[in-house]
Amino acid sequence: MKEILDMNRIPRHIAIIMDGNGRWANERGKERSFGHQAGVDAVHCITSECVRLGVKYLTLYTFSTENWNRPADEVSALMGLILTSLEEEIFMKNNVRFQMIGDRARLPEIVQEKIKELEDHTAGNTAMTAVIALSYSSRWELAKATQLIAGEVREGKCRIEDITEDCITQHLETAFMPDPELLIRTGGELRISNYLLWQIAYSELYFCDTYWPDFNEDSLHEAIASYQSRQRRFGKTEAQVEEEEANK
Repeated sequence: MKEILDMNRIPRHIAIIMDGNGRWANERGKERSFGHQAGVDAVHCITSECVRLGVKYLTLYTFSTENWNRPADEVSALMGLILTSLEEEIFMKNNVRFQMIGDRARLPEIVQEKIKELEDHTAGNTAMTAVIALSYSSRWELAKATQLIAGEVREGKCRIEDITEDCITQHLETAFMPDPELLIRTGGELRISNYLLWQIAYSELYFCDTYWPDFNEDSLHEAIASYQSRQRRFGKTEAQVEEEEANK
């Protein structure tokens, strides 16, 4: 599949909803935690392949604010798995910077410390930025941004007329990176699940039935090939886009 990709049109930012770990494990007669562990292997595989392809930002939906409502034993197992899977060697080997978006205050203190340590130690890496959305939801993010802006208005640091789209964008968790060009969801579900709702306004969406533990390099190439087959118009007509492309 890689041979059919236009390497000049690789998405700069790919966001992924990693779905299907539990169902993958259930179909094999295993506990859901077995699927989550297999999902970590897929994360390492896709991260490395994104670096090779030249992707600059990879954002992975790891744990939503709604996931806190899952059974306590599963949440505990997931937190433990997240802690053990954040291996600095993997990021350093691939020259990848690590970042997290989400409500850090809800995470166990030991997980918060590990994340901060990894962010600090990988801050100088330049090949790609790998972002995990952990204890994250878009509605939480937008509410937080609104509160921050309201506080600045109250303190006289911001006028109401200054609250533009750009202002909102700069108060989001993702202010340090561009919006995703491509959003991938694995596992066969056809919904966004409260993920990057502001940021994916013009992202290309790709859904596949493959469970996340089985999502590999070829799966990624297929998603990118689908993205490259589409014309991104941003409100313009097809003729306008074609004319602009011809004049480049």
